[in-house]
Amino acid sequence: MTLLLAGDIGGTKTILRLVEVSNSLDLQTVYEETYRSGDFLDLVPLVQQFLSQANTPVPQRACFAIAGPVVNNTAKLTNLTWFIDTERLKQELSINSMCLINDFAAVGYGIFGLSKQDLLTLQPGKLQPEAPIGIIGAGTGLGQGFLIKQGNYYQVFPSEGGHADFAPRSELEFQILKYLLDKHNIQRVSVERVVSGQGIVAIYQFLRDRKLSSESPEIAQIVRTWEQEAGQQEKTVDPGAAIGKAALEGSDRLSLQTLELFVDIYGAEAGNLALKLLPYGGLYIAGGIAPKILPLIQKGTFLLNFSQKGRMRPLMEDIPVHIILNQQVGLIGAALRAARL
Repeated sequence: MTLLLAGDIGGTKTILRLVEVSNSLDLQTVYEETYRSGDFLDLVPLVQQFLSQANTPVPQRACFAIAGPVVNNTAKLTNLTWFIDTERLKQELSINSMCLINDFAAVGYGIFGLSKQDLLTLQPGKLQPEAPIGIIGAGTGLGQGFLIKQGNYYQVFPSEGGHADFAPRSELEFQILKYLLDKHNIQRVSVERVVSGQGIVAIYQFLRDRKLSSESPEIAQIVRTWEQEAGQQEKTVDPGAAIGKAALEGSDRLSLQTLELFVDIYGAEAGNLALKLLPYGGLYIAGGIAPKILPLIQKGTFLLNFSQKGRMRPLMEDIPVHIILNQQVGLIGAALRAARL
C-alpha cells in the first residue's frame, strides 16, 4: 500500500484527504478534513496541521487540485494571497513526489474513480472506448476540458472554453447579450457570464428588468441584498441558490423562467463543446449546479438544446451524456493523479 495526500484547494475552503492505494489503483480513505482557507496564511501550515491531526506517516506522494491556473508547477489563488510552489511544498512538507493540477483537470481524472451511483445518464448514446471524453461544469464559473487516451491511461487537458463568446440563438437570447453588454459596459460577453452561478442571477435580472414576469417579495429581497453587496468579499446571501430552490418548488414564476432559460443555454453550450470534440467516450456534466436542479435538466430541454445542431443532430444523439452527482470528484481525481506520479 502507498499513502497519498490529495487536496482540493479553493479560495473559500480546502479539503484534504489521506488515501491508501493498492497496485490496482483501489483507493481507501484513511483520514479527511475540511478547513476554511482564509484561516491560514499559506497552504504549508494547513497541511502540517492536517498531518499532525491524522497522526500517520508522511505520505509518499501528493497532488493538489487548485482553483486557478497552474503555470510551471506554481499557482496563485484568485481569492487568497497564497502562492503555491511545488518545490517549496516538497521541501517544507518532506514529500518527494508532488504535483499541482487545475481543479477542473482534477474532475477529468476523477471520472475514473466514480461508481455507477455517482452518475446519472441523460443519454446512453453509443460508447466508443477509444474516443475522447469531454467535461463541462457550471458552478462559480464554467469549466471545460477533455481527455485523450494514451496507452492505458487518459491524458487530461483543461481549457478556457468557458471564456469563449456567448452565442445567442433566439431573439430573447440576443436581448440577453445586448443587456449584458450595456449593463457592464463591455465589448463582448463570455458564455461563462450566462452559464454559471452568476449567469443564473444575470438571467433573472434581465427577465426582471424587461418585466417579462413579476417578482416575488422573498426572491426580490435576496437579489437586491446581493446587488447592494457588490464588491464585498463576504456575501450574506446566495441569490443563485435561492432562485434555483424557488424554481424547483414552483413558488416563483420568474425564478422558474430563469432556470428554464438557463438549462436551455447550458444544453446548447454543452452541445457546442461536443461538436468540437465528438466525445463518444462520454460527455460529463460536472460542477455544483447540475445536481441541484436535476428535475429541470431531466425535463428534456437540456438534451433537446444539446442535440439541436442541424444536420449534425444524428452525431449528437450518439454521444453518451452523464451528470456527475458526486461533488468530491475533484478530490478523487487528485488522489488518482497522485497515484500515477
